[in-house]
Amino acid sequence: MTDWIKTTIESLGYVGIALLMFLENLFPPIPSELIMPLAGYTANLPGAKLNIYGVFFAGLIGSVLGALIWYYPGKFLSERRLQALADKYGSWLGISNKEIVQAKHWFNKQGKKAVLIGRLVPGIRTVISIPAGISDMHLPSFLFYTTVGSACWVGLLTYTGYVLGSQYELVDKYLAPVSKFVLGGLILAFAFWILKRKRKSRRR
Repeated sequence: MTDWIKTTIESLGYVGIALLMFLENLFPPIPSELIMPLAGYTANLPGAKLNIYGVFFAGLIGSVLGALIWYYPGKFLSERRLQALADKYGSWLGISNKEIVQAKHWFNKQGKKAVLIGRLVPGIRTVISIPAGISDMHLPSFLFYTTVGSACWVGLLTYTGYVLGSQYELVDKYLAPVSKFVLGGLILAFAFWILKRKRKSRRR
């Protein structure tokens, strides 16, 4: 994976970075935690053809375009149809029926800020676009919150790789466990919210 990402960046430059970040939204096994730190590191090499600002904007463009790919199925397909597709092709796409349901409930609870926060959380970054589409969130608002959230995520990863240099892989090593912890915390918070709602409904 690392060699393929490195070759793509070296051969295609900014276009390669944008393409990788676009694909990262479609195929979660391609980690942004590796793409952007590696791109940042590449920009810091002596005689580099890339600069950190170009790397950042290329990654941001790819990330936002990738988010749009999941927004439109949510907007034009029914929730039931999307869940059926997730059951059938989820193992290939890296998205499950359960994740769609969780993301939708979280979106309904948090509103527009769910898109902003969701773009900062691995595991949620991709699927948060689906409930935004299902809920018919206005495209300008979706693009605004997606861009802001993606800019924070991409900027952090790019700068960290730029600073760490040849140790850029440490980003993925240490961020992956943290990401899982955050995702687990969000799931627990969601479960607590559901339980709380059920208790209130029983009292009524």
